[in-house]
Amino acid sequence: MNRIGVKSILFCETEKALASRKSQEWFDQADYDMETAEYMFGGGRNFYAVFMCHLSLEKALKALYTQNLNEEPPRTHNLIFLVEKIGLKPPANLFDAIFSLNRASVPTRYPDDLKRMLKDYGHEKTEEILDKSKEILKWLSEQR
Repeated sequence: MNRIGVKSILFCETEKALASRKSQEWFDQADYDMETAEYMFGGGRNFYAVFMCHLSLEKALKALYTQNLNEEPPRTHNLIFLVEKIGLKPPANLFDAIFSLNRASVPTRYPDDLKRMLKDYGHEKTEEILDKSKEILKWLSEQR
């Protein structure tokens, strides 16, 4: 093999290693954000817990995007877009939860009515979202 062929192989291996490290960093941040969601929930900051659930899953999806497509993920918060772009096929119950959480992104990120947000994301509803988000994160981690 000539030197150009060797350089190409080394470049490809280096790119794969870099993508793997970036993907792992995204997953590490996703785990950290899910722990933050639990912390916020424990402190009664429910809609912030929901926001952190969304952020955690967004980062896990960006990890898979980096891993599977070997490119930087787009600057988007749209979970459905990322699922489709990666080509994931989550079970129906998880997809439904991803879809619901995707709709909560903007209101929890930029709330326009604090009292309504506090009412909309009570303890029970937030606990359900948190539990389902942890289940989704586990499933996404298994897709590596």
